[in-house]
Amino acid sequence: MLAAMGALGLVPSSQARTFTAPQPGDFTLTGRSPKRVVILGAGIAGLAVAYELLKAGYDVTILEAAKKVGGRNLTIRGGDEITEIGGVTQRAAFRDGTYFNAGPARIAQWMITMDYCRELGVPLEIFVNSNADAYVHTSGKSIRLRTARADTQGYLSELLAKATNQGALDADLTAADKTDLLDLLREFGQLGEQLTYDGGERRADTGPIPSVSEVLGYRIPYALTWDLAHDQAMPMFQPVGGMDRIVDALVANVGRHRIRTGTPATKITDTGREVVVEYQNGAARADYCVATLPPHVLARVPSTLPPGIVSRLGQGFVLAGGKLGLEYGRRWWELDENIYGGTSETDLDIGRIWYPSHGFHERRGLLVGYYTVADPAAVYDALSPAARLDRALRAGEQVHGPRYRKDLLSAVSMSWAKRPHVEGMMNVGLQGVPQAHGRVYLAGDWMTGLVAWQAGAFESARKAVLSIHERALKEN
Repeated sequence: MLAAMGALGLVPSSQARTFTAPQPGDFTLTGRSPKRVVILGAGIAGLAVAYELLKAGYDVTILEAAKKVGGRNLTIRGGDEITEIGGVTQRAAFRDGTYFNAGPARIAQWMITMDYCRELGVPLEIFVNSNADAYVHTSGKSIRLRTARADTQGYLSELLAKATNQGALDADLTAADKTDLLDLLREFGQLGEQLTYDGGERRADTGPIPSVSEVLGYRIPYALTWDLAHDQAMPMFQPVGGMDRIVDALVANVGRHRIRTGTPATKITDTGREVVVEYQNGAARADYCVATLPPHVLARVPSTLPPGIVSRLGQGFVLAGGKLGLEYGRRWWELDENIYGGTSETDLDIGRIWYPSHGFHERRGLLVGYYTVADPAAVYDALSPAARLDRALRAGEQVHGPRYRKDLLSAVSMSWAKRPHVEGMMNVGLQGVPQAHGRVYLAGDWMTGLVAWQAGAFESARKAVLSIHERALKEN
């Protein structure tokens, strides 16, 4: 059948001997091998393994349990159906052009994901991760981020200046140090001539300045500092048109004919000479196997993996996570509140509200009504989609007022704990699990220091590929 389809031009009739990426990256295998590799999972890790091995001549097959490729790299568009464990199904009613990144949504500039986007020719645009005009919502109040930061830095600077002038730091600072510190605090906190905080243009708020007690009572340190982290600092990026553009590019290079969807593995047997992966009504035989399934899911698949490894795979922490996409017919956050991208951090169970970083000044737009992890996510996971929406809208009204319910066109919620074949947003506490076990190799973000980032999946894929290739060349 394959030969006939090849003759008709429906599939390649032979393995390509050369490969040229649109913009070659910095990762290249030296030498070629015709070895067969079966990959479990068509998420980012699995697709990256296939992509790199194919360039070196390997015969690759991917078995994907779900009907859709991409794993947690999931972009939802109008007409897509999301069926949860238990059978609850949502159908996205988004209008043309609207999409919802239900999984990863941003890429840091230093991540290996950027290299693959360059190599694969995936166009990027800026993702506005932090916006001074967004809100911090705490203790029942919505405060512009720039105002909260100005007031916090101002009062901290004033207090430290007072302590310095009162001699509290004399044991730690020289006279010159004290002068330099006061100069720094004057600028850092925008202090007046008397080294007191009286507000300033950084607040961009003409309302009364709260007292130091009120500001300290906000209890918002995370909201003021999270975007300073190495993996959250601007600039950040996103693929134009949706995060799944990365998946599409990988699939185009791997070839859909090498991917079997709706094919969950039922048994993995390493005979010592080959690996046999069984699935319903069939089996795949290969020289090596790369398993990229979530570790707790892999632990339930009967296999010849060492019992100690299987036990460890099932003992990591699986964190729940969820997102809610809200499509509005009017971009009120831009028109009424001058918010263009970024997030509003809250002390509510919705966690945060994300505003879109594309389509500015268009008529419609989609914002993320909640992005929850761990316990808050479990609260929403326990609800029906309709109840999740209502709860999130009530919380959003506390941040934005009654307009939060107006002009709402459609909504879709994603519960990663209830996503078949995934069953969780991220796995933590498993770094250090050995990658190779006979002819079976493991790959996934959970094996790296970049858990829940696509960069971790790419990084682990490269490590598995290097290990396999080194072994294959010796066995050729």
